[in-house]
Amino acid sequence: MEESEIKKGLMGVTVDVTQISKVMPEINKLTYRGYTVNDLCDKCDFEETAYLLLNGNLPTTTQLQEFTDAEKANRNISKELKEAILNFPKASHPMDGLRTAISILGQEDDRVWDNTEGTNYNKFVMMYAKIPTIIAAIQRCKEGKEIIDPDETLTRTDNFFNMCFGKVPEPIIVKAFNVSQILYAEHSFNASTFTARVIASTTSDIYSAVTGAIGALKGPLHGGANEQVMHTLIEIAEPKHAAAWLDNAFKNKLKVMGFGHRVYKNGDSRVPEMKRWENKVADVKDGKKWMEISNILEDKMVSEKGIYPNLDFPAGPAYYMMGFEIEMFTPIFVMSRITGWAAHVIEQTNSNRLIRPLSFYEGEGIRTVTLVEKR
Repeated sequence: MEESEIKKGLMGVTVDVTQISKVMPEINKLTYRGYTVNDLCDKCDFEETAYLLLNGNLPTTTQLQEFTDAEKANRNISKELKEAILNFPKASHPMDGLRTAISILGQEDDRVWDNTEGTNYNKFVMMYAKIPTIIAAIQRCKEGKEIIDPDETLTRTDNFFNMCFGKVPEPIIVKAFNVSQILYAEHSFNASTFTARVIASTTSDIYSAVTGAIGALKGPLHGGANEQVMHTLIEIAEPKHAAAWLDNAFKNKLKVMGFGHRVYKNGDSRVPEMKRWENKVADVKDGKKWMEISNILEDKMVSEKGIYPNLDFPAGPAYYMMGFEIEMFTPIFVMSRITGWAAHVIEQTNSNRLIRPLSFYEGEGIRTVTLVEKR
C-alpha cells in the first residue's frame, strides 16, 4: 500500500453525513442547523442554541419555556454524587472529576441501556442541567469552600456563576460567557465528537459516549488548549516580553497553543466574535495587559508564520478575567459541548453502523517461537 493512501489522523476523510453543523472554511463560516454562529450570538441565548442543536429548529416561546423549566428541574445532584465530589483528590484535574461524575450519573440511571431517541434526549437534558452543578461543586471543593446548591430562580448561566462565586456578575460578563458557550457548542466531527460517535456506534449508552468525549476533550491538542493559552500569557507576563518569547518559540520549534486549526487555514470563523467579547470583558476587568500580549502574539504569528488563532486563544483569557481558575476552562467547554455531543449521539444512533476503520500492518512477518526465545 502506498504511503499516500494512509490518512494519518483521518485527515481529509469523510466518514458519514450529518445535519447538525457545517464548517465552511471557504467563506469562513460555521453554521448550526443552517444558522451562522454569528447570527446566533447576536440574536439568541445559549438555551435557544442548545434547543436548536438537539431539535433542529429554534424554539417557540412555549418550547423554550418547557426546555428551560426541564433544565431547572434537573439541576440538583444526588447526595451520593456530592459526597463522591467531596472525596475527589484535591490535586486531580477537574476534567477527571467531571469524567467520573458522568459515569456516576450513568450508574444512577436505571434506563442506561435504553437508547431510544426520547430517552436519550431526556438523558441529555439531565446532563445539560447537572454538568454546571458538578463543575461548580468541583471548583468549590478544590478551593476548600462549601458547595452552593443550584437556584431555580436563576438562568443557567447566572446560576452557574452563583454556584461558583456566590454571586452573579455584571450583565456584560454574563453575555460574554453565553457567547463563548454558543461558539463552543458544536463543531462537526472534531476529536471528542467523533469519539462520542464511535462509542455510540457500538450501541453503548450515552453516558459512556460523553465520558469518552470528555477524555478526548481533555487533551491539550483539543479542548485543553484554552488552558495552555493562559499559561502562556502568564509566563510572558508583560507585553514587552511577548515578541522575544515568540521568537524563542520559533527558534526552538515549540508549539504555540491557541493557533492553527485542522479545518480553518485562513482563520477560525469563531474568533472575531469571541475577541469582540473578550475585549469587553477586559474593559470591565482591568485586562488590558492580557489583550496587549495577545495582540502581539497574534500579529507576529500571522505575519511571520501565516498561522491564525483558534477559538481557544481568546476564550481562555476571557474565562480567566471572569475569575475562573485555569483548570476550569476545559470543564466549562464541556458545559457547552454536551449539546453537540448529545446531538451527534442521537444522530448516530438513529442511523447506526459500527465505526470500525482498517489499518495497514507493517510489522514483522510470520515468525516461529524457538526454545531459545522462551528461556
